[in-house]
Amino acid sequence: MTTFTVLRTGAAVCALSAALALTACSSLNTTTTPDQTILAACAPDKQVAADVDIDGSGSSSGDTIATERLAITADVVRRTAICGGHLLVRAFSASSGATVTIYDGDLSLPGATDNARLRRVDGLVEKVMAEVTAKYGDAIAALSGGGSDITSVYRLAGEYAAQLGTGYVLHLYVLTDGLNNIGTDLTSQALAPEQATDLASTVNVPALPGASITVAGLGRINGDPAPSALVEGLVAFYNALCVKTGAETCVSVTDYTAGR
Repeated sequence: MTTFTVLRTGAAVCALSAALALTACSSLNTTTTPDQTILAACAPDKQVAADVDIDGSGSSSGDTIATERLAITADVVRRTAICGGHLLVRAFSASSGATVTIYDGDLSLPGATDNARLRRVDGLVEKVMAEVTAKYGDAIAALSGGGSDITSVYRLAGEYAAQLGTGYVLHLYVLTDGLNNIGTDLTSQALAPEQATDLASTVNVPALPGASITVAGLGRINGDPAPSALVEGLVAFYNALCVKTGAETCVSVTDYTAGR
């Protein structure tokens, strides 16, 4: 009896050890995909109101810049689809009235589970970006010339968020070189950060509480790179402008990083 008990105990120990080893291996092999990370960061009680505004002025045109902006838009499409919400992509130039809509529609992923929905992300991103890419060139070409009124985009974004209602949180992406020359002149000289911040305080912008605002591409112009002093002033200006709206998150950069 004792021998039998010992043998059974030994078998149980071996079985338990094997189970623990399997669990440990499973734990070590479990990885979180980028899409799962995005899903985990989605607001639990609100949908995304994504607004991508692309500067169509001549100073920031060109194939390389266009490719960068389409890549950023694809990242926004993916995030909006995963969290669920509405996507608006438009190009702008000299005034709030000088805009061309490139895409305007709801994005969602059908499926009974998170994994089932996430498996559909790539297909939806490809579909939306095919439409955006096809319309991009014509939209830029259709814009009126005369410069860019970048600050007017904030008012348009506020109107867009208000139309969607309180069930959405605004994620505004302004893809621009930052060289506003309508109303507020940011082209005539490089501003020190303190000067840029003071100038931003004089610009009228709507209240956008809870919003996330990313201004990307600052100083990215055709030809030679913009002087670093100019870029520093632009970053300070757009950060201060974002803070003035009451947004929850403000990012003002030259190079966009996915996840912002």
